[in-house]
Amino acid sequence: MGKTYRIKDIAELSGVSTGTVDRILHNRGKVSEEAQKKVEKVLKEIDYHPNLIARSLALKKKYHFITLTPSFAEGEYWAKLSEGIDKAEQELFSYNVEIERMCFDQYDKTSFDNLIPVIEKSDCQGVIIATLFKESVLQLTQQLDKLEIPYVLIDAFIENTNCIAYYGTNSYDSGYIAGRLLFEQIQPEDNIAIFRFIRKGDMHSTQVMKREEGFRDYLYGHDFQGKIFPVHIHADESKENKDILDSFFATHEEIQAGIIFNSRAHVLGDYFRHRDTDKRFRLIGYDVIDSNLDYLNSGHITHLIAQRPEVQGFNCVRALFRHLVLKEKIEQINYMPIDILIKENIKYYNNYI
Repeated sequence: MGKTYRIKDIAELSGVSTGTVDRILHNRGKVSEEAQKKVEKVLKEIDYHPNLIARSLALKKKYHFITLTPSFAEGEYWAKLSEGIDKAEQELFSYNVEIERMCFDQYDKTSFDNLIPVIEKSDCQGVIIATLFKESVLQLTQQLDKLEIPYVLIDAFIENTNCIAYYGTNSYDSGYIAGRLLFEQIQPEDNIAIFRFIRKGDMHSTQVMKREEGFRDYLYGHDFQGKIFPVHIHADESKENKDILDSFFATHEEIQAGIIFNSRAHVLGDYFRHRDTDKRFRLIGYDVIDSNLDYLNSGHITHLIAQRPEVQGFNCVRALFRHLVLKEKIEQINYMPIDILIKENIKYYNNYI
């Protein structure tokens, strides 16, 4: 048998988008004459024949997936993961895959809990779950197991579930690496700060707790002799944060290094940019979003640790499709690379979906 060519493969060979190839193959929508010729040339060269059996099967059934992720604004971390979901949905359009997006407040556990009965009553074939609230996720997955609805986990892996797949970093190892990055910038006896965002109903997300565990284990396993001070701030970047931070540093002037374990390092970068001091605070944060990049390039953030959210979003949808439609066996744990970014290498970074 010859090679099976996917829409993505044909798009790469033709030098056009997957959406363009999809429109040509299924004779819907307008495309340019130039794109039409490019794709037709590739189809002829590879002797492409559409998989009529798969297509006929797909036309008989619609696949309704639900994504359960935090709500987001444009440019935020979860917006990037959503872009990957969008791309997967577009690629799978011809298989009648449609995705319903449900969102919760990542700083309020109750908002997640309120969606559990909604999902239980929905007519869906698969669910993608962001695992910020561990106990709530376990409650949901137990119900999905009873309903025999497959699900994929993202953000942080949770044991004792029957997920068909997990896509994300090893949260503990990510924190362990962050511990090394910060320890190499300080003296063993220096005190440091861990910045935490205040949450309703649950102090930390699952991923943040695992990252902090790895972070502390590195430090205490490598002759760290200082103290770690937690600093609790708000997610809305309000004036109250400035008062909290001003008060903290007024009584802890010696602290010049710290970490935040989520994507909102820019909240602190903004504070340190306006702080009236000659000392440069050494801050480590997570995730490549534009607001964080500004402070990485300015030096107010020394390192960003990234986890390729677009790739996670794309792969989690594809995993459900492969499991349900293609009946393929899916690797359960799929760790993303732990990318360490500094201002000298950030311009070369690409997620390669």
